[in-house]
Amino acid sequence: MSQKSFSGLIIGLVVVILAWGSLFVVSERERAVQLRFGEVVKKNIEPGLQVKIPLIDKVRVFDGRLQTLEVPSERFLTLEQKAVIVDSYIKWRIDDVYAFYRATAGDVFRANTLLAQRAESRMRNRFGGLTLNEVVSGQRDQLMSGITRSLDEVAREELGVTVVDVRVKRIDLPPQVSDSVFERMSSEREKEAQEYRSKGQEMAEGIMANADREKRVILAESYREAEMVRGDGDAKAAEVYADAYSKDPEFYAFFRSLQAYRTSFNDTGDIMLLEPKGDFFRYLNDQKAK
Repeated sequence: MSQKSFSGLIIGLVVVILAWGSLFVVSERERAVQLRFGEVVKKNIEPGLQVKIPLIDKVRVFDGRLQTLEVPSERFLTLEQKAVIVDSYIKWRIDDVYAFYRATAGDVFRANTLLAQRAESRMRNRFGGLTLNEVVSGQRDQLMSGITRSLDEVAREELGVTVVDVRVKRIDLPPQVSDSVFERMSSEREKEAQEYRSKGQEMAEGIMANADREKRVILAESYREAEMVRGDGDAKAAEVYADAYSKDPEFYAFFRSLQAYRTSFNDTGDIMLLEPKGDFFRYLNDQKAK
């Protein structure tokens, strides 16, 4: 191989190497910045094929996917100065890669440290404004949503990252605090149970009173209707008797005497002392006379 051919081969190889070194690819899952002599020349590189100056430019690539930061257990004081021990985690991802690089020099460990510090201060403020009962009750979701919004705002501005979620994994109470919480919760539950029992007794008494009142009303109405029916019957009977008497007084007197005989002699155990010639036996005596 001649000197000229060898030189051409070397030059071609260098060109290929330089061309290869001038190209790089950023995937959809990555975030990148381009540096030249240590200074950022491209802040937020779009995904796809990109060009750089070989041997001069450097590219720092970072994971753009969702990251999880396990926050070490922290001890916080509530509004009543009761201690709680909180285990939590933070979901975050890079939003502005230039701001992220400027704040952390591209060090993810440092980013986690700075984020944990900011989360700790906000959680301390939030827990300090709540009572112990509010911390351990169902308001936890509202509490963590507020912390997430507050931390996301400062993290975007200072660290170039988005805080997607802040969650409490566990809240532990010191033994003395646990005992006091248990006693208070037991007392509250007993109070609620007593209130329910009182309301139930009150409702039962009200139902019984209504039932008695309705019973009295129904009985009174029934008695009134019965008296009305009885009165109508007596009136009709009196009318019948009066009509019979007006038509045949003698027969009416005879019929009434028969009714009296039947009533008087119905029970053989009765003893009656009557004058034989009295009106009661008038029709019997008349019958014998015939």
